[in-house]
Amino acid sequence: QVQLVESGGGLVQAGGSLRLACAVSGRVFSINAMNWYRQAPGKQRELVAEITSGGSTNYVDAVKGRFTISRDNTKNMVYLQMNSLKPEDTAVYYCGAQTVESHYWGQGTQVTVSS
Repeated sequence: QVQLVESGGGLVQAGGSLRLACAVSGRVFSINAMNWYRQAPGKQRELVAEITSGGSTNYVDAVKGRFTISRDNTKNMVYLQMNSLKPEDTAVYYCGAQTVESHYWGQGTQVTVSS
């Protein structure tokens, strides 16, 4: 089992920045990749960013150049730095962990960007 707890969401004006954090516990050694998803009202959950155990990163086109995913293995933390935020970034953001047998989710944190 893997447990994930997100923090750092909130309300920000367009153009502003937020940093989301995800605390990871449990079978950390079994994780192949960590990711951030988001789900806006009335829309499907979408992958925003991913970082593999080897350190490779991937981003959805909509956030490339604005968001950065990173991790601190010494603290079992994963971060999502979000800059130049836009109203369309408004969503609940979920931390995710992919293992061989399953995908785990955090409880989500709300990010609201006002225009």
